[in-house]
Parts: sequence; structure tokens; C-alpha cells
Amino acid sequence: MSARRPRRSAPRAVAARVTIVDVAQAADVSVSTVSKVVNDRYGVSAETYDKVMDVVSELGYESSLVASSLRRHSTNVLGILVPEFEPFSTELLKGISAAAEGTGYELLAYSGNLEHNHDGWERRSLSRLAGTLIDGAVIVAPTATVATTTIPVVAIDPHTGSTGASTVESDNVGGARNATQHLIDLGHRRIAHVRGREDLTSARLREEGYRDALEAAGIPFDPDLVRVGGYRASETTEAARELLTMPNRPTAVFAANDLSAIRVMEVAAELGLSVPDDLSVVGFDNIPEAGNAVPPLTTSAQPLQKMGAEAVRLLLELLAGTATEEHLSLPTQMVMRASTAPPKA
Repeated sequence: MSARRPRRSAPRAVAARVTIVDVAQAADVSVSTVSKVVNDRYGVSAETYDKVMDVVSELGYESSLVASSLRRHSTNVLGILVPEFEPFSTELLKGISAAAEGTGYELLAYSGNLEHNHDGWERRSLSRLAGTLIDGAVIVAPTATVATTTIPVVAIDPHTGSTGASTVESDNVGGARNATQHLIDLGHRRIAHVRGREDLTSARLREEGYRDALEAAGIPFDPDLVRVGGYRASETTEAARELLTMPNRPTAVFAANDLSAIRVMEVAAELGLSVPDDLSVVGFDNIPEAGNAVPPLTTSAQPLQKMGAEAVRLLLELLAGTATEEHLSLPTQMVMRASTAPPKA
């Protein structure tokens, strides 16, 4: 008798690797459009970009074989994604850097360059970096949902929708309430508000705190005294001019961040108004520039460096699987300087 041949085990099913063609077909776009999206190139509308990225996340598409091979290995690098390197982000980065020392992780700072990119830059950046260069990410002021990423993410100052990530924020409502209350305590009743970026939760919450303080003091809310400054000095210029040239102009302004508050003071000077004799101004953040402004700016101070450090701590806990909290809110503190005074009789 001939010896029986050993049975061969049935081959295991191997999941087909998702290709760029699969993504293009599922998103009903061309292959070149998918390539532009995943490689961060110009020429794609925000709507198309979001549609393609949704399919990329749903299908688990990787833009290179290298990404697939490296995903199994730790890079020992944390990504820090910021929309731009400005004073707010710089202070956060100081805390992030200090907290990362001695952890065995390196930091990779990555800017979204919002002057040239549409909303959702974080998703595009994470698609390129996750698993190939970084193990986890801290994202400053994200503009889109990042829940579909395959790495842990902590968001600082998230947008108005749910980011799907763990978050670190300051007490925006309480800080804004205290800033407005300070002006009320000085005797101001006609208090304007320069609002922040409309897509960020912090802007909405700071306006809420402003309105809460007015209501508690029995001061009617006047929508004519609210303008959008977008957290940028450049966008605050027009808002400040509109407010300060009103026939019945405000005697005080609460700006949603220090950069806007400093610009309000500069516009006031251009219009021949003295701060604080003719106009009191309060900011929010306490960036270093606030203390160097002329006059030095009264502000509701966020613990910016602590926020950065707490974001790293939370991210490391998420990586280790030991996190017991997902959302942190840190208290603010009023810093009194020379930009506020009682109104003229």
C-alpha cells in the first residue's frame, strides 16, 4: 500500500489590501482626486476632501505599504499638531515639552498652515503620520472629528462638534464670567464682547460666560455690542473699529483672547481713545504679550503650560491603557493689570 499523503490544511482567508482604486470607487471620485487628498495637495474642495477621508477611514486604506509594516511597531514619538505657531500654541508647547521629558518619547510638531488649508487638516495629517511616525497625538484647536484615527488622540480647545477624542480645556464659562464681572464691579454697564473663532467650543462658552455675568447683574444683553474677532489680531481690527466708532460706544470690551484684546487697545489708540481712561479692556489667556502690552493687559489667565502638560499625561495614559478620565477642565484666574479702570462719570 502506498503511504497516505498528509492532508493539507485549508488556506486561511487573507483580507485583500484596500487600494486607492477601491477608495476612488467607493467615494465616486477619480484616483487622482484620492491621491491629492491623501498626499495633501491642492485642488480638492472641502466637501470632496471630507467625503474621501470618510471612505479612507471606513475602508482602512493605508497610503503606503510602509505604513502597514510599521503599524505593528512603536515609534516612541508623539505628534503635536497645531494650526499655526502663535503665542497660544507656543505656551502650550512649553508645557508639552516639559511633560515629555524623561518619558522615552520624542516630540514631532506639525503645523496645519490654515492660511492655505481648509478645515479638517488634522484628519489629513493624522492619516499621513499615524502608525508611521507617531504613536499618539496632541491636537491644538482641531476643526474636525478625529475619532476614526487608529492612534490615541487628545484635543486641546476642540471645535464645537464632538471630536471623538479625549480633551483638555480651561473653564471657559467661568473665566469669561469673571472677566466680565470685573468690568461690572468697576461700574461699567455698556460692555462689548469680541468673540473668538466660531467653530471652536471655547468661543461659544466664553460668550456664554459674558452673557451670564450681564444677566446676573441685571444688564440687558445687546447683540450690537458683540463682534467676531476670530482669535486673530487681523480679524479683530474691523470689529474693534465698528464698536469704538458707534454713536454710543461701549466703555469696556471683553475680548475672547489676548491677541484680540491687544488689537482692541491698538485700535483705540489709533482713534484717539485712552486705555483705561476712555476704554477698559480685558482679555483671555495670559500669553506673555499681555504683560508687555501698553498698557499691560488685565486678563483671565488660562493655565496654558499646565494644559499642555496634562494633555501629554492623558495621552501617555491612553497609550498605556490606564486612563481613568477622558475630559479635563482646568480653572482660570484673573490677572489684574493697568488696562481696566472705572468709567468716566
